[in-house]
Amino acid sequence: MKPDFFEHINTENITNLLTEMTETPGVAAAFSTSMSLEDQVITDVIFKNNLPIRVFTLDTGRLFNESYSVLSSTRNHYGKEIETYYPDAEALQELITTKGPNLFYESVENRKSCCHIRKVEPLNRALSGVNVWITGLRAEHSDNRTGLSVFEWDASRQLTKVNPLIYWTTEDVRSYIRNNHVPYNTLQDKGFISLGCQPCTRAVKEGEPFRAGRWWWEDHSKKECGLHT
Repeated sequence: MKPDFFEHINTENITNLLTEMTETPGVAAAFSTSMSLEDQVITDVIFKNNLPIRVFTLDTGRLFNESYSVLSSTRNHYGKEIETYYPDAEALQELITTKGPNLFYESVENRKSCCHIRKVEPLNRALSGVNVWITGLRAEHSDNRTGLSVFEWDASRQLTKVNPLIYWTTEDVRSYIRNNHVPYNTLQDKGFISLGCQPCTRAVKEGEPFRAGRWWWEDHSKKECGLHT
């Protein structure tokens, strides 16, 4: 499948975009949610319209309690299942045994090893058999994402990545959440803008970049975990 797979689709309306996308012959689509504000918008569209899109999340084992709460409230609100993928137990056990539970603070290499086992490998399993991966990426998230478009070709996974909210602003997202009464993570009202694992995420201070709260002990050029490359 090539990046022009959805060339015929108007991307201005998220509901129409996802609906037309699923009506395209040959599509096997999945949406990965971290239950961020952006992801809750997409989940709402998928579930309210009963779109044939698998919705899954990655449980790294180090999430905030509030993240589990919003997972539970989202399932109850829509009466829908959200597939949950976990790290490979043997690989995680070996990592923690050899390098300790807080290895990620010691080096970028260690942190990326932890991210790979807890997030990247489970994601790759979740995307097995999928040719369209839907994400909640937005251009405002980081400099690395400003050049992205709605449709991207993920050469490493050989699939089309769809970013329906790439051009949405933070206010667009929050307005949708308010107007549609969508469950969301209350940490995002407390300065936790980009949510990840609890040991690797802090609240963002006024004037800081969007992803400053992720891996704050590293320099700003390394703010990706390997899910999006």
